[in-house]
Amino acid sequence: MTDFIERVWVPPHRTDLGETLSSLQHGPWDPTFQWLSRGTDALLTRRFDGRSATLRLTTLPDNMLRARAWGDGAETAIARAPEFCGANDNSAAFTPILPEVAAAHRRRDGMRIPRSGTVFTELVPAVLEQKVIVEQATASYRRLVLRYGEPAPGPLPRDLAARMRVSPTAETWRRIPSWTWHRAGVDPARSRTVVQLAARASAIDRLAALPAPEARARLETLAGVGAWTSAEVAQRALGDADAVSVGDYHLRKHIGYALEGRDFTDTEMLAALEPWRGQRYRAVRLILSAGPNRPRRGPRLEKVDYRAF
Repeated sequence: MTDFIERVWVPPHRTDLGETLSSLQHGPWDPTFQWLSRGTDALLTRRFDGRSATLRLTTLPDNMLRARAWGDGAETAIARAPEFCGANDNSAAFTPILPEVAAAHRRRDGMRIPRSGTVFTELVPAVLEQKVIVEQATASYRRLVLRYGEPAPGPLPRDLAARMRVSPTAETWRRIPSWTWHRAGVDPARSRTVVQLAARASAIDRLAALPAPEARARLETLAGVGAWTSAEVAQRALGDADAVSVGDYHLRKHIGYALEGRDFTDTEMLAALEPWRGQRYRAVRLILSAGPNRPRRGPRLEKVDYRAF
């Protein structure tokens, strides 16, 4: 892969790319994110101020990281590469409190909270994941991006060239016809939300310049964006180590089981996480890692194929 811009740096703390970048991937076949070597070498695409780029992030010896970028947005991608890798994340502010969480924190000391800065780009898959199972949402996202996204810049490996794309522009999201949303398995409420948000994409992207709590508050004034969606976006676009996905169907139950062996309500989950305020998202990830894991009870939620309606 040639004709690229390159940057090599030593992050301010140990960084595990697998732990750090995993939240940016929406399913194993995400057209905007693929691993070349799982956990150590990733390819992702983004659009910066209308300019597209492919960014390759690689772990090197001695805790060094390397970024290579292609496309019109390569310079911006290279400049932001450390933020994608969690350079601004301050895990030193986290106090484990519980022995199990402390052990998980030591075990996963390379986990950072990434910050892409591309708010609208992270918002679209979050909206598609509202009120449906993850597998269905990621399949819908993949179909739409493959059809309407543009080819990823750069000479990609042959096996990835046909299945990697830059997410569609806001204007393209607005112009997707209703029957295509339908065939992709997206109901009218979610497709309407994406279309309405796309009309304000530039203003939405400018929220990255604000402190995370203020950016989230403004996001939640938009139709179709609630606390769960704003948290999911903040965890990826804003590097928010405190964003808790309140309203998640499973999260409160898993946190409750891990901490007290029973299901929590959202209110109980927030109360339990209060000692970690400012670092609650990190605490959630570490608590889930520490376990114990909640046993599966009852049948899985059924997939809904809106194409059949």
